[in-house]
Amino acid sequence: GTSRQIPQTIIIGVRKGGTRALLEMLDIHPNIVVAATEVHFFDWDENYVKGIDWYRNLMPFSYGNQITIEKTPGYFTSPQAPGRIHDMNSSIKLLLILRDPTERVISDYTQVYYNRVESHKPVQLFEDIVIKNGVLNTKYKAIQRSLYDVHMEKWLKHFSLDQIHIVDGNTLIKDPLPELQKVERFLNLPSRIMSSNFYFNQTKGFYCIRSDGRERCLHESKGRPHPLVNSTILEQLYSYFREHNAKFYRMVNHSFDWH
Repeated sequence: GTSRQIPQTIIIGVRKGGTRALLEMLDIHPNIVVAATEVHFFDWDENYVKGIDWYRNLMPFSYGNQITIEKTPGYFTSPQAPGRIHDMNSSIKLLLILRDPTERVISDYTQVYYNRVESHKPVQLFEDIVIKNGVLNTKYKAIQRSLYDVHMEKWLKHFSLDQIHIVDGNTLIKDPLPELQKVERFLNLPSRIMSSNFYFNQTKGFYCIRSDGRERCLHESKGRPHPLVNSTILEQLYSYFREHNAKFYRMVNHSFDWH
């Protein structure tokens, strides 16, 4: 009685915002099934040309009462993804998880740094990338990805605001349950995720998941130590994002506790 379904909900981003944590926490819900990997169907042309059947075949099997969810953080910043997702299903529900844009930049750098170290490739200090000739390097991709207002504008051309639920990534890490309950309501699902599904791991410094008699934490690549960034550079980043954040708050009729 199961079949592969095109997702009724997609986690569209943002990269380093907590998309993996959100997906794994939602996977606790009996009415949700999740795609195992990031599919990159709507943002990578070489995948998109393979067609919708190729996309469907990458989804898990589900029952009729279950919602299929996939997550690809690259969708949020992709120019093509909003239109392509709209073409597939104009009434789809989208989940967007965001965190403080400066924290996201540092986390983005940290992931690339460790990936390069593990691949024995040369690495640069954060300061040497983010500052060029004494000024903020606003062309740095990690900074561009944190301009939430710029990217959101593209999504709102295709979807109404009530189709996009924004999850507070900073809150999800500190206190997951209230954020997940909001998602349950947004997806019109019965409330099934409970506080007993989480326990705080002192070693890792964040919440792990307990469900079906099993306990699991996010991959060891999550929660890596960030570099210490000097306060002058932090202030430059806060200052640069301030106006963009204010514009984003107005767009979504909601404020976040960001610098």
